[in-house]
Amino acid sequence: MTFSLVGRCERTGMVGTAVTSSSPAVSARCAHARAGAGAAASQNVTDPRLGPAVLDLMAAGRPAQQAVDAALAKAPGAAYRQLTAVDERGSTGTFSGAYTLGTNAVAHGSGAVAAGNLLASDGVPAAMLEAFTADPGAHLGTRLVAALRAGLDAGGEEGPVRSAGVVVCDRVEWPVVDLRVDWDDEPIGRLADLWAVWEPQIADYVTRALDPGSSPSFGVAGDE
Repeated sequence: MTFSLVGRCERTGMVGTAVTSSSPAVSARCAHARAGAGAAASQNVTDPRLGPAVLDLMAAGRPAQQAVDAALAKAPGAAYRQLTAVDERGSTGTFSGAYTLGTNAVAHGSGAVAAGNLLASDGVPAAMLEAFTADPGAHLGTRLVAALRAGLDAGGEEGPVRSAGVVVCDRVEWPVVDLRVDWDDEPIGRLADLWAVWEPQIADYVTRALDPGSSPSFGVAGDE
């Protein structure tokens, strides 16, 4: 009941995750990314601990597949999990346990991997990957949102999706993008609308954090 893509931008080094599901608040549990490590998606009877565990291992230098394998080796209920990762060098790793739900599939590409379960079609991850790689010059967030749209257009899940999210990390310690739609009839469309609002402001909010005195909005009433 979830499909996702983790990817790295070869041009900028950004890493990120996009995910959607019929369950509420999917991004809070399933989407993980960290600058200097990579990105991961933990789904299918989700264990939210797996994403951070994979990121820790990749930050310590493990390639994505080794990080996935090592995290699952210490995790309970591994047969119920579906896990994907991309490291900061662009290598990918995946695992789909024996109890992964319904029609499930994985598609690997250069610097990205898509996966899903309880899918309407096993072609959904491949469609996501194709959309993600279509415009490598676009912002990573744009490419991730495009991947979600493509997955939905390719059939999506067996039932309607209700939540979606996208997380992108750059060179700072926090995600420069962390947008979520936690319950909606058209969560991917709503997420795309949020992205259109947020994208032009990303650099300004990083500047406000790192060098507040130089921000043109410094001291303006109502500015968070």
